[in-house]
Amino acid sequence: MGDRACEGAAGGASPYKVSLQNVHNLSVSHNKKSVKRIDQLLSGLHAQGMTNAPSNQLRLAGRTAIVTGAGRGLGRAIAELYAREGAQVVIASRSAEGCASAVEAIEAAGGTAIAKPTDVGIKSDVVDMVGFAVESYGRLDILVNNAQSWGTRDEPTGLPVPTPLESFDDAELDWTFDTGFRGTFWAMQAAFPHMRERGGRIINFASWYGAIGNAGTVGYNITKEAVRSLSRTAAREWGRHAITVNVVEPAAKTDAADNIERANPEAMAAAVAAIPMGRLGDPHLDIAPAVLFLASDDARFITGQTLGVDGGMFLHA
Repeated sequence: MGDRACEGAAGGASPYKVSLQNVHNLSVSHNKKSVKRIDQLLSGLHAQGMTNAPSNQLRLAGRTAIVTGAGRGLGRAIAELYAREGAQVVIASRSAEGCASAVEAIEAAGGTAIAKPTDVGIKSDVVDMVGFAVESYGRLDILVNNAQSWGTRDEPTGLPVPTPLESFDDAELDWTFDTGFRGTFWAMQAAFPHMRERGGRIINFASWYGAIGNAGTVGYNITKEAVRSLSRTAAREWGRHAITVNVVEPAAKTDAADNIERANPEAMAAAVAAIPMGRLGDPHLDIAPAVLFLASDDARFITGQTLGVDGGMFLHA
């Protein structure tokens, strides 16, 4: 970790401007004067958010977050929790009505949010979204790439339509990949210049469908596994800038899950039966808090990881 990561980790220039190397250098000396100085340096790090914040302090105070797919479902649950924890949230969704509804709910609860209707399958929309966040709030600290669509560009759907590999259509493959992988890729590229100097948190989304090679959803499977590979690469390349990049694999009771249950209740019952905890996760109570953790200072040394928030559905060593 370079000195830059310790200078104003909570935003802007810090009056302390100390580094962890200073602490290391002083720790080799055991005289009382050095010990006192170490205590002073650690106090400086605490003031910069480099140690655990007091329990009564908002975990994302003063930070700006973009959450895609935030007009409803899991994305909205994440956005609402981030706002309650002090973040200024950019609500990005294809639905202008969904954006407006989420902003209204956040503001009614005393939070700060702004709507940015965005189609993550269009690069210019994604680039504009990031620019809008920085123009609106002066900074970008957290990027949550949650949005994903299925179907085709002309006829998007709310869930994957099971199709054998040999019959999978190019148009559906392109749209699934564009809204999942490319939308995530474009957002990360656009966010990087704004995170390079002060660090940042990027949280992407994958699926156990890709991890197990679920039959009939090849487009979604390869999209989500590509997101995981992208995230590991970014974690390796951007770690020196204090940017963490992690992936969440949820098993959540979302609108998509409800659609799947209506279309194939037997398959959904079998999937839930395979979860050791016996249920799908609640977006607000089970999934969003894990995504909050990855955005917080508590997760500053975690990067390149896939976190299964799935009740034990996909156990592995």
